[in-house]
Order: sequence, then structure tokens, then C-alpha cells
Amino acid sequence: MRTPLITLLSGVLASLLFAGTASAVPTEQVRPVPKGKTALVANPIYKSGKLEPDPCPEQPAYDNDLESAEAYLNAVLDCLNEGWGYQFSKVELPFSKPRFSVTSRLGVPTGCGKFPRGAQAVYCPVNKKITFYLSKGILSQASELFLFQVLAHEYGHHVQQLSGIMTAFNSRKYKNAKAVLPELRKIELQAECLSGAFLGSVWRSLDRRESDFRYVLNAAYSTATHGTAKNIAYWLTRGFQQDSPGACNTFTAPRSRVS
Repeated sequence: MRTPLITLLSGVLASLLFAGTASAVPTEQVRPVPKGKTALVANPIYKSGKLEPDPCPEQPAYDNDLESAEAYLNAVLDCLNEGWGYQFSKVELPFSKPRFSVTSRLGVPTGCGKFPRGAQAVYCPVNKKITFYLSKGILSQASELFLFQVLAHEYGHHVQQLSGIMTAFNSRKYKNAKAVLPELRKIELQAECLSGAFLGSVWRSLDRRESDFRYVLNAAYSTATHGTAKNIAYWLTRGFQQDSPGACNTFTAPRSRVS
């Protein structure tokens, strides 16, 4: 019987956003990256259609085995790069792969400060880097779908950065921390949806059971920055069922769906 650990649940869907501008310049740019409100509500990536269902067979990841978990994550990252790279090419937006590192301890540098307590993985837009914390909690369930989904969520932030969504969010002026929360939830719930879209596109090649996906949904919990557990599950499922970033426009969604 599966019993999620409290330490796992406290960080499995957590991520941290940092204001900044990506330093890497893509080698090809065939159309300008949208800015401002257009980037948020009418982004070309929403019109890119379904993600291509390329096979993404999972590498073995054994519970409590850091080495196999790291190899698993790198294999998933290759799939994400291939799938999203093609998606960006369909709408002629520039694409570049994110940097990636794995750590087994807190406090390591991420490019946007030290890795924070309470997060499972973070994306830094300054250096376009995903840092993944292989904690004892998530390693204890490495064979579950959490590793895949959390990495796909952070990659969703990379998609937001490349498509101008995160830059538009960071460039807005907010009166205080309370005022930024509603917009931050849209960012986080959108990343959740984008992770679901990719997961749905490769699902058949994973040789997984439906219960594996439900287990991830049931692990969702409410936070001020990521929204209610109900809405996290809603956007993850919506992306999974439609296999398309077009399902993930949280910036035009009803308020009740981004709370």
C-alpha cells in the first residue's frame, strides 16, 4: 500500500521563481518572443498544437538509490528537450535547452541564490537552470511517477521563460507580496498543466498504470503560491488529457480555477 511520506508531500510540487533575465542568447530567432500582456494571454506557444507523441521509455529508478534516480532524470530531460524543442519550432520561437543539476543537499547555489528548504526542484531564469533536490523523501519512492512529474513541472517554467511568459510576469509591478500571489499561482498552475501535457503525450511509451497518475494527483496539497489541491489536480489533468500547451492558458481562466 502506498503511503506518501510527509517530507515528500511537503516538497514534491514545490518550486521557486526568481526575477531575472536569461543570459543565454539562442543561435536562431525566426520570430520575436512576445512581451507584456500578449505573452501571457495570447502566446504563440498556446497555438502550437498537440505535443508529438514521441516514445520516452523510462530508465529504471530504484527506491533509495540516488545514482539510478539521477540517470532516470537525465533520460527524462532528453525527452523533454526533444519534445519541447520541436514544439517551439512549430511556432518559430527560439529554443534552447536548460542547464540541469542534481543535488542531495540543501543550500547549493542555483544561479538565483541557494537552494531553499521546502522545495523539491527550482528553476532559475537568470541562467536557465533546473536544480533538482533528490531528498530522502522522494528517493524512497523513486519508482513512482514523482520524479518525472516534478522535472516536467520545472521544465514548464523553462517553457514559460523561453516563450516570454515568465519575463512578462517578472516585469509587472506589484504593490506588495499579497498582490503578486494571484499571478504567481497562474504561473505555477500553468507549469503544472504543461507538465501534464508532456506527460500525456508520452504516456503510452511509459508502460504505466492509470493508478500511477492518480497517485500523483492525490499527492497534491494546497499552498498560497501554487493554489488549491483541487486546482493543481485540475490543471495537471487538463494538460494530461489534451496533450497541448493550448490547454494551459491560466491567464484567461476564471478566478475560481486559479485560486
